[in-house]
Amino acid sequence: MALRRDAQRNRDRLVAGAGELFAADGIDVPVEEITRRAGVGMGTLYRHFATKEDLVDAVLEGALEAYVELAREAAAAEDAWAGLTSFLERGLELHASNRGLMDVISTSAPGRARAQATRERVRPLLRALVSRAQADGQLRADFSAEDVPLLFRALGRVIEATGEAAPELWRRYLALVVDGLRAEAATLLPVAPPTAEQVRRLA
Repeated sequence: MALRRDAQRNRDRLVAGAGELFAADGIDVPVEEITRRAGVGMGTLYRHFATKEDLVDAVLEGALEAYVELAREAAAAEDAWAGLTSFLERGLELHASNRGLMDVISTSAPGRARAQATRERVRPLLRALVSRAQADGQLRADFSAEDVPLLFRALGRVIEATGEAAPELWRRYLALVVDGLRAEAATLLPVAPPTAEQVRRLA
């Protein structure tokens, strides 16, 4: 059933206001701040979204789909190394423009079904991409697809720490990471990569 015009307007204001706040500050923004930004009451919020997770899903649906599309494009690249490094760079660009997106992707908290579905769609694409880049002799042999989420989290912290003072500084550290991933630069890593279960628990 279509919403009444005023109800649709209120829903749109909630989604827009939450989207601005999530992008700037992450998904832990209090719902009171969201309703203030939207200019509506708490009752209006819960009439449209039974839980905050429902609101997060509505706000980030497009961004999560964009993240999956990045992985698809990377996996389809003729040059697997170029595909992998492009995925890292463009994924971090999404993080830089929308902190809430990576908050959702990196969590396995209850109520994050859409985020879990996103990870399940991306994971096999990354595994295939990593295997191809290693078979081509470009990516170090001891790198794992399970390393990717932790790389995003580590470089995401750089984005968050430097975003106001030097918003492009994260690209420097990405370049250092990428150089460390090259097969010809590889030295023996002191610890094995995380398992998929460890990545889930760390999230």
